[in-house]
Amino acid sequence: MNEIIFIRENEMDQLVELCALHAAYEKCEYNKEGKSELLRKAIFNISPELYCVVACENKSILGYTSYMKQYSTWDASYYMYLDCIFLKDNARGKGIGDELMKFVGQKSLREGIELLQWQTPDFNERAIKFYRRIGAVSLAKERFFWSLK
Repeated sequence: MNEIIFIRENEMDQLVELCALHAAYEKCEYNKEGKSELLRKAIFNISPELYCVVACENKSILGYTSYMKQYSTWDASYYMYLDCIFLKDNARGKGIGDELMKFVGQKSLREGIELLQWQTPDFNERAIKFYRRIGAVSLAKERFFWSLK
């Protein structure tokens, strides 16, 4: 049986490993150096900047989702931004993604937030099918990155 819970502080190294797998899945580079401590500070701060939920089975993390509360100028209201959702290969197709999305959705509704937003690479057809199956719609947009270093 799967357990959907907020990540614990002693699981940061496992989260970083999942982030590395997620980056590889999305054909991106990932540097693990220092990430455990940075994530720990963001998640376990008095006023968290990021929330992270994990799917566990027998104390092994199968996947995670991370999210944060953001404000929309256009809508003049808050929405929840789903930063990441990722499952290990052996955990896909078992309803765990549904469980993670429902967890974040219910948490959002409890906070009075009725909109969840996220993005995925256009080549991730399996994820796109999943998102459409749960009733999500997409907007055609380009995401830009501007390094300020």
